[in-house]
Amino acid sequence: MDLQSPPVNYYLLASAFTLILAFNLLYILRSNVKRRRKSNDFQRKISNLSGAGRLQTTESDGSTDVIIVGAGVAGAALAFTLAKEGRRVHVIERDLTEPDRIVGELLQPGGYLKLIELGLEDCVDGIEAQQVFGYAIYMDGRNTKLSYPLEKFESDISGRSFHNGRFIQRMREKAASLPNVKLEQGTVTSLLEENGTVKGVCYKTKDGQILTAHAPLTIVCDGCFSNLRRALCKPQVEVPSSFVGLVLENINLPYANHGHVILADPSPILFYPISNTEVRCLVDVPGQKVPSIANGEMANYLKTVVAPQIPHELYVAFVAAVDKGNIRTMPNRSMPAAPQPTPGALLMGDAFNMRHPLTGGGMTVALSDIVLLRDLLRPLRNLNDAATLCNYLECFYTLRKPVSSTINTLAGALYKVFCASPDPARKEMRKACFDYLSLGGMCSEGPISLLSGLNPRPLVLFLHFFAVAIYGVGRLLIPFPSPKRLWLGARLISGASGIIFPIIKSEGVRQMFFPATVPAYYKAPKVD
Repeated sequence: MDLQSPPVNYYLLASAFTLILAFNLLYILRSNVKRRRKSNDFQRKISNLSGAGRLQTTESDGSTDVIIVGAGVAGAALAFTLAKEGRRVHVIERDLTEPDRIVGELLQPGGYLKLIELGLEDCVDGIEAQQVFGYAIYMDGRNTKLSYPLEKFESDISGRSFHNGRFIQRMREKAASLPNVKLEQGTVTSLLEENGTVKGVCYKTKDGQILTAHAPLTIVCDGCFSNLRRALCKPQVEVPSSFVGLVLENINLPYANHGHVILADPSPILFYPISNTEVRCLVDVPGQKVPSIANGEMANYLKTVVAPQIPHELYVAFVAAVDKGNIRTMPNRSMPAAPQPTPGALLMGDAFNMRHPLTGGGMTVALSDIVLLRDLLRPLRNLNDAATLCNYLECFYTLRKPVSSTINTLAGALYKVFCASPDPARKEMRKACFDYLSLGGMCSEGPISLLSGLNPRPLVLFLHFFAVAIYGVGRLLIPFPSPKRLWLGARLISGASGIIFPIIKSEGVRQMFFPATVPAYYKAPKVD
């Protein structure tokens, strides 16, 4: 009896199934080969370096609890804080000489309170730090003064402005004075991983030796130019503008002990004191390209475009500073926090999260993060428990969100509102913001409490931002709501939404407004 041949569809199905199975097997084998090759390459590299006498491998002997990469504001403050908690800390900093920067010079009152909480308030002593009690805002020949709501605090509580390098050196000295802190100059080149867990770092010392250091927790705080952040997060860095920095000498600001913001065209100009005789000026230049300093384009731009827009009391000193020629530039970076939780490692400071420096919120965020991390890790005496430590670190990323996201969103939104624009709706929003702040009472106290870091609540920010927009629409509809004014009002609301909602989305709506709904929120004991 003849056997009936199977249908063609059966052969096709069997062939397809075999092909998929073979493809998957090939993919798995290829992945294993690549992983082995990568591991062998690394071991060969280590072996070659060791053979050449350039690498010394230090075995993990349990002598270090925490490795901190970078000794800027975040790294130095963190080293002191964790060492005071009894942790043995190894800090590796690329350059231990005094930094010379034009940003990181203004610490808001909220940040100063965190500095006190960490026991580092004396770091602003002896560096000619200036007290800051609020801001003065200038626009179209008018000005308004906004004072920080400090009535409930002692007289010493205020903002502080200073030379960034002097402040950092004081914190480094304070950290290095503790016996369980090892502060070393070196360049960290990579993180050491084992089965997906970071075990330490590989670094090059000042004299060229290549060493490894091991600890159960590695914290990367190597600043805005971090070369390690890609291993621990998904960076999306934007550069909306650059600051051009000058120092004005022997000049008194119109409002003593206040920052001054000039809403100029095309973007804001800042003035604030940094010593007994010096005033920092930061001119914002939109875009990633700035006029050349070398060929004189920058000096010409500052004299012809910027100088006519600054208060007359500062004009002569400003032009003299330009003529002196000590002009510096710094790109303004913005990067929302997008961590990839990794056992044994943590990102902090500008390596992890950046916002436009217009509002001076960076140090407040960093110090707030350090207080949170200290309190979070306090019950965990044994950092060698990698699984438990990872839960704590995931919890940290969630718990920090409401404060950091509020300050980040405020910085991004204010910068966009304060920049000049040919769009009539954006012009109205800018005017409405200035007039709203000029009203005083809760209209100024609410926003300035956000700016100062004294009340960094997301809902307060959201309500005040749209209160400004609604205030602007109300002005347009009085006395008669013509079709043109109605249309402009609708565009104003739409423009305001277009400014703040993308920033909130990048920060994470759920983490920012409803952190208790995120599972990681419950992975560690609650911090009081």
